[in-house]
Amino acid sequence: MSSAPSGRPLRAFGQAVLGPPGSGKSSYCARVREALAGLGRPVSVVNLDPANEGPPYPCAVDVGQLVALGDVMAALGLGPNGGLLYCMDYLRDHLPWLRARLDALPGHYFLFDCPGQVELGTHHGALRDVFARMAGWGLRLAAVHLVDSHYCTDPAKFISVLCTSLATMLHVELPHVNLLSKMDLIEQYGKLAFNLDYYTEVLDLSYLVDHLASDPFFRRYRRLNEKLVQLIEDYSLVSFIPLNIQDKESIRRVLQAVDKANGYGFGAQEQRSLEAMMSTAMGADFHFSSTLAVQEKYLQPPEREDEEP
Repeated sequence: MSSAPSGRPLRAFGQAVLGPPGSGKSSYCARVREALAGLGRPVSVVNLDPANEGPPYPCAVDVGQLVALGDVMAALGLGPNGGLLYCMDYLRDHLPWLRARLDALPGHYFLFDCPGQVELGTHHGALRDVFARMAGWGLRLAAVHLVDSHYCTDPAKFISVLCTSLATMLHVELPHVNLLSKMDLIEQYGKLAFNLDYYTEVLDLSYLVDHLASDPFFRRYRRLNEKLVQLIEDYSLVSFIPLNIQDKESIRRVLQAVDKANGYGFGAQEQRSLEAMMSTAMGADFHFSSTLAVQEKYLQPPEREDEEP
């Protein structure tokens, strides 16, 4: 791999926005870009997904200008998934192209809109290597991992989400913030079995296994589910922040967490009021109360047995 075109450190901050297809990564980048611009923070969105045509934000850097997914598929006879993995390998081998474009945006905060292929975050090495090189350039990143909040309504899918989130955290090797996206649609496919904080704080998962055991199909896999949740609890790494990108307060809470994760909140890049600095330093202490507020706003209250239908 050739060396970067500039020897000067970037001294920049940013977010690597990860998550499965349809989790809202591009919409997140668009809304967070607007929010940061409103704060007076210079911000640029970098599209690292060659399959993302016509993203909903002004694109400062587009990997499609380096390698086009359609050309790769046609030239090598690959499908969309294999072609995208090849594109990420190609980007890893041509990082001076990316470094030159980031150098042209001094002082900017970067949002990297990443591809949605799950294996890029769990075991394929290209994207992790790209992030590692960026760290070597002086770019301080936090990974922001989005998953669709309605998976909370299905215990089996939620366990799968926890496993995927944990694998991504261990593989990507960045400070990590997990988000439950589309919070306003959380009960679109059913009601939650427990309060929202049970899912955001990933509390005692044995209750979730017991809830799964009420289904005759999943009862056969109880031991497997017990081992999976034991693995998740043993690492004790996964928790979530609820997100509705249409809600400014929700975005503010996410930015507080991300700024703490990548270190931006402790820098001098912005003139902050005392209130803003205190909220950045203490924001995590209010996660529980803010989660209760989210539950009251977006979840239907449980039906009481003594109420008339």
